[in-house]
Amino acid sequence: MSRISRLERRFGRFAVRNLTLVIITGQAVLYLANMLPQGVALDRVMLDPALVMQGQVWRLLTFMFTPPAIEWIWVIFYFMLLYHFGTSLEQHWGAFRYNMYVLTGYLASIVAAFAGSALLGRQLADVLGDEAMKLASIPASNEFFYMSLFLAFARIYPDFIINLFFVLPIRIKWLAALAWIGYAYALFRGDWMVRMLVLATVANYLLFFGPEHVRQWRHGQRRRSFQSQARRATAPARHQCVVCGLSSEDSPRTLFRYCSKCAGQQCYCPEHIHNHEHISAEEPAA
Repeated sequence: MSRISRLERRFGRFAVRNLTLVIITGQAVLYLANMLPQGVALDRVMLDPALVMQGQVWRLLTFMFTPPAIEWIWVIFYFMLLYHFGTSLEQHWGAFRYNMYVLTGYLASIVAAFAGSALLGRQLADVLGDEAMKLASIPASNEFFYMSLFLAFARIYPDFIINLFFVLPIRIKWLAALAWIGYAYALFRGDWMVRMLVLATVANYLLFFGPEHVRQWRHGQRRRSFQSQARRATAPARHQCVVCGLSSEDSPRTLFRYCSKCAGQQCYCPEHIHNHEHISAEEPAA
């Protein structure tokens, strides 16, 4: 029994059902509150490690419910996709395993945000000469965490089709491949905050899908090895005349013969099978 299965047997009754709906509800409330004249500004709920250390600890929770800063029409489609991805994962894994995936991604994002803020703070301290700066005040986006739901969905349902721009049908595995390419680019070109959040997303994904990728790679290695051996075993025998050098590859229809009076397996073409000097055991073939 795997470790997560043992955890599920002990703590499975505490799993939150329809967790995706809870997340979407929180994001929708904050999105509407931000639209009000005297509403809640989104920069007050985003995860900023420097401000958390100053006492604004609510950011450790509210950043999960920070909605995307896009127009309301696109927010609706964002919520629809997020709901579909999350509920599909919950149906596939069960509520507990889906909760664990969300929880590990949440904790990894917090650790990554503090690590990125510390690294950026060190860079700024070197540039500005301010040794007292320990954490840079920069908000951490939650889009990388929710992208991990997309990557998990694409892994489990790779042939799911999305109509890009409502017109172009494309399999979700190709969109996931573009996302991985974007992550690789962000690791090289992004700042420390972005790099740490990308690593947190990748670590969360590999925690659940890494062993499956390893098994798939090993299975592919065994299959390729077997196919290579099968090709060698079923490949037609290669014959070559020891006198003129004509081979079965050069002339596939030629009927080659082996001389029973020659030492060893000596092959000859029809022209030289009856017209050659026999090779003795002491005299190797020329």
